[in-house]
Amino acid sequence: MPKYFAALTIMLWLGMVLARAWLMNRRGIKTMYFGDRDKKDYFIPPFALFLFYLVVARAFHFPTVSAPELFYSKEAAWAGVLLCAAGLSLFLWSLISFGRSFRVGIDVNHPGSLVTGGAFALSRNPIYVALVLILTGQFLIFPNWITLAYLPAGAWLVHRQILREEVFLKKNYGQEYADYCRRVRRYL
Repeated sequence: MPKYFAALTIMLWLGMVLARAWLMNRRGIKTMYFGDRDKKDYFIPPFALFLFYLVVARAFHFPTVSAPELFYSKEAAWAGVLLCAAGLSLFLWSLISFGRSFRVGIDVNHPGSLVTGGAFALSRNPIYVALVLILTGQFLIFPNWITLAYLPAGAWLVHRQILREEVFLKKNYGQEYADYCRRVRRYL
């Protein structure tokens, strides 16, 4: 059962992002700025798609890369399900909290207002915290060297993006952002 929830988590996460982007685009709000400022962003989709395929292939017994389990624990797998559920919940709450300010990438031309309420009152980066929770959950459900490698790689990519966004936020929102940083932690 946990393996199916792992696949469902990936599909729900992707569905939430695409649905939110589609709804906002219907309202005339461009949401995809991925790769506009840094062409190295285009290395991320293959990284993500490989993980998506790996999880779905493992869950439904499709052909995949051989990756023997590092350990097996039913308890760890269920803990992974809980982390995936927590990550999805935090991700959904973050999308709702974002309101019309949701973007994939950095929108330098139409940044909107600084979002500090909802999930953003607990963490300056709840979407990225949610992604790390999901990656950790995926590893506990499928404990192999590939999903293990995704943890530090994913955390590094998330941290890299956060640092890039912080430069923009400091420049764009000035003292308002500085005050927000003093009140709310970067992660948790």
